[in-house]
Amino acid sequence: MLLLSYFCLVEILKDIFKALINSSILVAMSVCAFLEITAIEYSIPVSINLLGFVFFGTITGYNFIKYSEVIRTRFKDIWTYLKVIQIVSLLGLIYFTFQLTFETLLITGGFALLTFFYAIPFLKNKNLRNLTGLKISIVAVVWAGVTVLVPLVNEGLSLVPVTVGFEIWISFLQRFLFVFVLTLPFEIRDLQFDELALGTLPQRVGVGKTKTIGVLLLIEILLLELLKPISNLEFETSQCISIVVLGLFLLYSKRSQSGYYASFWVESIPIFWLGILCLLINYLFISF
Repeated sequence: MLLLSYFCLVEILKDIFKALINSSILVAMSVCAFLEITAIEYSIPVSINLLGFVFFGTITGYNFIKYSEVIRTRFKDIWTYLKVIQIVSLLGLIYFTFQLTFETLLITGGFALLTFFYAIPFLKNKNLRNLTGLKISIVAVVWAGVTVLVPLVNEGLSLVPVTVGFEIWISFLQRFLFVFVLTLPFEIRDLQFDELALGTLPQRVGVGKTKTIGVLLLIEILLLELLKPISNLEFETSQCISIVVLGLFLLYSKRSQSGYYASFWVESIPIFWLGILCLLINYLFISF
């Protein structure tokens, strides 16, 4: 009886784990982790309204992208739990939308449009995802914008490239590059599925050169940190550790990956980064 209960528990945990990934909840957690990292770097608070907006918005947006074709043609085939999560996320997104300032909604609207046209055809039956070479860049721009620019605008910081504004745009570029590299293991995995017309980086230059480019971009992130006028030792250390971890995952990426190599382990790196940062701040006290 005990053994049976154990196996039932294992199966339940497996179902929860699959739901976490299939419903984009893990992606939303990673985006919110990036949001918190930005807040810690710039010593600003992140309201529950903004976190809720980004969390539910990410779930709604990602599921819209992943399942838009299924929703349009075979809605009944979608898992019940996914329908429930999507409805709850949509309601949550609507609620938190009305809690934010007009300025925050204005800048977020631009990234929402990119997400919309990423999935919906608008030019000769093509969406942004299908335009050669744009797929990974669109994802990186949206993630960087939502997790760097949006929280800072929400707190009233200026994006004009002088003093603080200059540092903000460096952070934006760093986040763009980090997410760009974070997406490369997915593109390597999807080589066997993506159409050649997509023109992804691994399709154009091969897996080996893709890894080399990814490592060089990670080094560039570290070099960009030198341009910031204010040093934050905990942030810089956690960033270095996360870059090394991401670099290792990229180097070990291959076409035939295990089921959750990219969709769980790589996807969770922003959460890992936030965990390391909180650990350094709260327990190791490495600042001078």
